[in-house]
This record gives sequence, structure tokens and C-alpha cells, in this order.
Amino acid sequence: MALVTTTEMFKKAYEGGYAIGAFNVNNMEIIQGITEAAGELKSPVILQVSKGARAYANHTYLVKLVEAALEVNDIPMALHLDHGPDFETCKSCIDGGFSSVMIDGSHHDFKTNIELTKKVVDYAHSKGVVVEGELGQLAGVEDDVNVSAEDASYTNPDQVEEFVDKTGVDSLAIAIGTSHGAFKFKPGQKPQLRFDILEEIEKRLPQYPIVLHGASSVSQEYVRIIKENGGKMEDAIGIPEDMLRQAAKSSVCKINIDSDLRLAFTAGVRQALVADPTAFDPRAYLKVARTNIKELVAHKITNVLGSNNVL
Repeated sequence: MALVTTTEMFKKAYEGGYAIGAFNVNNMEIIQGITEAAGELKSPVILQVSKGARAYANHTYLVKLVEAALEVNDIPMALHLDHGPDFETCKSCIDGGFSSVMIDGSHHDFKTNIELTKKVVDYAHSKGVVVEGELGQLAGVEDDVNVSAEDASYTNPDQVEEFVDKTGVDSLAIAIGTSHGAFKFKPGQKPQLRFDILEEIEKRLPQYPIVLHGASSVSQEYVRIIKENGGKMEDAIGIPEDMLRQAAKSSVCKINIDSDLRLAFTAGVRQALVADPTAFDPRAYLKVARTNIKELVAHKITNVLGSNNVL
């Protein structure tokens, strides 16, 4: 099966009351774990690559690894650029085989965001590629995205219709209280998503696919394993999974997950190396990390996204 765009994925997810998992990938083991879980559970999946992942693993390696996953797993997969910072990066991914790109103009003023997003949309659509835009800024740190709590802002529902109409963007990432990284909330702070904003956006954009970034739940089990095996993860707190499941039943058709993958992978490596200090074969400890990724993704697909057995 060849790569697909997210258009049909999102249409079915909207109608079916579930969301598609968009999982960040950096290497072979992560791609294997994600796609094996999705394949066994008959779930479509989005593999997304950040600017940092492209710098680390090289664009060509990542594309070829995803192509290999397509040969092994007979499920719909989209390859998506996460947080494209500029037109040039988006163009490189469009020309380089991606089926979907995100242009993140959220740090610009509204007018400039529209202009930049439309430029990417016009080029992408001419190549058969879909585009995700963003309104509002999420707090937190993830790769090249670094937004302080003071600079974060919720999406203004009054702007969404104009933004979508003037850009022609295919999906919209919004800010309703999620954030990037593993330290989303302070101890004692109650995690809360602004479902009132989401509901207002749904009224303004009926049947339109919405995206949630920064939606890792930060498994305390993985945090515990990391800490017990020499890591330091104090006060790592994520988004409660019941809130994400509620969002997935609404217009939210894509939920981004990165930090949870990093925690699962790191927990596996640390646990394996501490269990056997003589180990130096990377296949041994990376196998544990890959198993953790697969189990995590299977849990997300089944219990959070609700996208299992939809194919």
C-alpha cells in the first residue's frame, strides 16, 4: 500500500467518533513498534517527523523506513511533517515524498500566519499533499518548539472561519490547554482542557477536522521505571487520557503523541541496561524499547483514540 493523505482518514474519524494517532518517529525501532501495533489492531496511523528528527536521522532514511513499514503492514499510513517552521522546510518534505505537512505560523501575527499558510497550501495542493495549519500557541518545549507559559495563547474561535477560508488549509491545530513536553502542569495544578473553546470552534467549522498537539499523558509507570533506573523525571505530568478520549469523540480527528513515546523508549533502554550491566549489544536493549513502544501505541489506539478495528 502507498502512502495516503489524511483526507479520507479524517472524514471517517469524524463520522466514527474516533481520532487518528499521529506518532512522532526518529528511528527504525520506533517506526516498527508503532506500525506493528496499528497493523495488528487494524488502525490507520500517521507517522510524523519533526525538523529535529530530519536533522537527526536524515530525511531519506526516515522516508525509506516508512516505505518499509508500508510493505510489512497493510494499513493506511500518512507521512506528516510536524511543526514545519517555514515554506522551504514544507516544500522539501512535499517534494521528498511526504503526504501531509504542517506549517506552524502560530508565532506570527494573524495576517502573516494566513499569508504563510496559504503559500504552503497552494504549493502542497498542486502536488496532491494536504496541509495542517495552527491558530493559538501551546506552551512547552519539544525539539525546536519552545513557548513559555506567558507567551502561550488559546485559539480565538472568532478567527477560525476566516483563517480556514483564506488559507484553504485541510485541518487546523488548536490550543485548548494541551502543551508540549513531559512537564505540562505543575504539581498540584489540575489538568484541564478548554472544551468550551473546542465546542465553539465546532460550531464555526462544522464537519471540519481539528488537531490536538502536545497530547501525551506522561505515563507515571514509565516515569517510575526511568527514576528507578537512574533517570531524573521530577514533576512530569501530562494530559489525562479520559480528556483525550472525550476530545476524540468530537471534531478532533488527529491527536499528536511524542513525549509518551520518548518515555516508553527510554524506560525500556534504562531498565534493560540496569538489569544487565554487562550488555553492550544494542539489539538487546533496543528490542525492549521497541516492545514498550508497541505496547504504548496499542494502548493509545484502543483506550484513547478509539481507532482500533475501523478498517
